[in-house]
Amino acid sequence: MFETVLIANRGEIAVRVIRTLRRMGIRSVAVYSDADAGARHVREADTAVRLGPAPVLDSYLSIPKVLEAAAATGAQAIHPGYGFLSENAGFAAACERAGVVFIGPPARAIEVMGDKISAKNTVTAFEVPVVPGLAKPGLTDDELVAAAGKIGYPVLIKPSAGGGGKGMHLVEEPAQLRAALVTARREAASAFGDDTLFLERFVLRPRHIEVQVLADAQGNVVHLGERECSLQRRHQKVIEEAPSPLLDAATRARIGAAACNTARSVDYVGAGTVEFIVSADRPDEFFFMEMNTRLQVEHPVTEAVTGVDLVEWQLRVAAGEKLPFAQDEITLTGHAIEARVYAEDPARGFLPTGGQVLAVHEPAGGSARLDGGEATLGPPHGPGPAVRVDSSLQAGTVVGSDYDPMLSKVIAHGADRAQALARLDAALAGTAVLGVQTNVEFLRFLLADPRVVAGDLDTELLDARSADFTPAPAPDDVLAAGGLYRQWTLSGQTSLWGSPSGWRIGAPAPVRTEMRTPLRSETVSVWGLPTDARVQIGDGEIHNASIDVAADRMMVTLAGRRRCYAFAEDGGQLWIADERGTWQLREAEVVRVHRGGGPRSAEILSPMPGSVIAVNVDSGSPVAEGDPVVVVEAMKMEHSLAAPISGRVEILVSVGDQVTVDQVLARLIPESSEEETQ
Repeated sequence: MFETVLIANRGEIAVRVIRTLRRMGIRSVAVYSDADAGARHVREADTAVRLGPAPVLDSYLSIPKVLEAAAATGAQAIHPGYGFLSENAGFAAACERAGVVFIGPPARAIEVMGDKISAKNTVTAFEVPVVPGLAKPGLTDDELVAAAGKIGYPVLIKPSAGGGGKGMHLVEEPAQLRAALVTARREAASAFGDDTLFLERFVLRPRHIEVQVLADAQGNVVHLGERECSLQRRHQKVIEEAPSPLLDAATRARIGAAACNTARSVDYVGAGTVEFIVSADRPDEFFFMEMNTRLQVEHPVTEAVTGVDLVEWQLRVAAGEKLPFAQDEITLTGHAIEARVYAEDPARGFLPTGGQVLAVHEPAGGSARLDGGEATLGPPHGPGPAVRVDSSLQAGTVVGSDYDPMLSKVIAHGADRAQALARLDAALAGTAVLGVQTNVEFLRFLLADPRVVAGDLDTELLDARSADFTPAPAPDDVLAAGGLYRQWTLSGQTSLWGSPSGWRIGAPAPVRTEMRTPLRSETVSVWGLPTDARVQIGDGEIHNASIDVAADRMMVTLAGRRRCYAFAEDGGQLWIADERGTWQLREAEVVRVHRGGGPRSAEILSPMPGSVIAVNVDSGSPVAEGDPVVVVEAMKMEHSLAAPISGRVEILVSVGDQVTVDQVLARLIPESSEEETQ
């Protein structure tokens, strides 16, 4: 076995690989860019090597720098994780030339399976069923148009060289095809440097089912069951589970055999995943889509139901060991479901977010709750724990726009699917990332969907349900907690005159604070000291209230009901979380009022982290409602931000500035007599 292994990756997968290396007594080497100098995977590895600046071409995708790091640390092997260099045949070959073991398949397997046309032709020779279509190199638009009529509409245009949904287009009728081909070629050339396209028949009500395979260098190949990955957003997986609720035992055996034949077609070695498309209406009929020649993000659900550590067997196979188990010795116990936690805002079209993580609350092992109590997830069942979290998060982590926005994965295992779903929902209720907006609330919304509960899935379900999602506005008790906390921070003064108690001769006056959240803003009125107060939200009832603050928790009593919140504060913003969600609160400096339409924001906020690439007006200039003011670039997209009202603009940023999500970029001061400042 290897003594030292370098992990050529970052984030939660690097932390996960380090965990197995530590258990096996193998020295771990992390690599990092300048943006990740303080990252968790760097802290947890035995040693770490800087690769370069944040851009991936200068750091994580630099083959020479990764190999230099391996040589400098004496690493005998490199684990590529997923993404970055994990499916780069040139990297696998370079490792071999450098005398370092690449923990993955041979370069030829990566090369063949990395081209979807060659992959389909290769597996067909091994009697693996493929979707009817036309797939060969160099097809012209005329040839594709002619073939589409024979294949039958709807057809799916797919690029040969890549994945992730880029360059993929569904065409439902012949009149749309030529224009779609032009767009697909342009996108494929931009994303992959190769505009080769092919066509497949579009499978109605498609479900995405993949099979985990393991193969050793002695020719033994087994599968470890399938995973259902149909809950996707724009072809990116969000929730995965094992086994699939669609397949029966006979179909499971057939699709598993097809996956093993796919691996044999390229003399595969190591862990890999064979992806199939299955019609929800015809579950006994499946077609090969592609093979991912690496570990998958969703591998933990397979580990939960089989008890097999896939990273360990990647290492053992790469070291030359033979698989010790045959196909009939692999059993699936219970059910497991995984949810991916992303730094994104579902209420804004899933735009990536960012910022500095102030505090993290994760239900590791199912033993933690946001209020500090014991979780109610029940005892572990089967080979894995009830709840597992694979995470890269720690307080101080800066989530920027340089890398993928996935932060962690929450995995739940149960005796059956219903128990796994309930445990996952409970675990997500105990998950909070203070300082960064995440998709946790949307994940819980999706898990509660009747079709998801019933296992009636397809790849269009998530996108269809996204339109129905509305995040919950901050409830009264959270706004009250924000107002009480503000009073608590100011109430340490011993002077009666300096303490914000509202004291005066006669009846006490309330101390009023305008608490803003992204979806709700209210005036919070507090009478008395925060430990013995009365609170009113807006024009609502006045209730007795109190607050007790200790470390990162606050206990608030409102109208006789006591609640515990996790909280963190930074830069004038207060983050509060409990099992219902996470809310971001801040005091409003100025409230703009428009007589015709009620309160309106006169601030221009950045919708996501990025950089300012244009400022269209000078500070102090008059602008009309709807005029473009600032342009922010993020994730290779430009966002032009317009004036929300007419007025005189105050510019707060310059071209080239790096900005965070919800950072105030400009303010509008209304000049019309129809508007006033309150």
